[in-house]
Amino acid sequence: MRIFGDFSELKAAVGTEIGVSDWVEVSQDRINEFAQATCDEQWIHVDQERAAKEAPGGKTIAHGLLSLSLAPLFIRSVMGLKGLRNTLNYGADRIRYLAPVPAGSRLRGRITVAEAEEVPPDGLRVNYHLVIEIEGSKKPACVAELIALHYR
Repeated sequence: MRIFGDFSELKAAVGTEIGVSDWVEVSQDRINEFAQATCDEQWIHVDQERAAKEAPGGKTIAHGLLSLSLAPLFIRSVMGLKGLRNTLNYGADRIRYLAPVPAGSRLRGRITVAEAEEVPPDGLRVNYHLVIEIEGSKKPACVAELIALHYR
């Protein structure tokens, strides 16, 4: 866990990798709960019998958005910023899903500070580059630029 004392320390980290999270399992139960919560219950995600017969690899796969939804967990697990009042999700850019995530896979996030710019009043807009890796895979599940507004 890397703790930044203030905005200037975080701005000084632009261009550097700040950490790699622990592995998180993407179980079939997690996929089913995500499918139910988002009303995206396509067979490739939830029908294990059909996936065994028809899906490449013979397993259900996680939703791309499920992988991306783990971003806050990944980021919070590798860094902290002292003196924050709150943080807002400002959006995302350049999201790409590069490899499927079979049920039972483990994912982790590799986080780099891509940009940081002070914004009024008392804020810092930070672009985080996130690579979501699949354990044992050469290709990442997802790469994305995530934007956060931190306020002190």
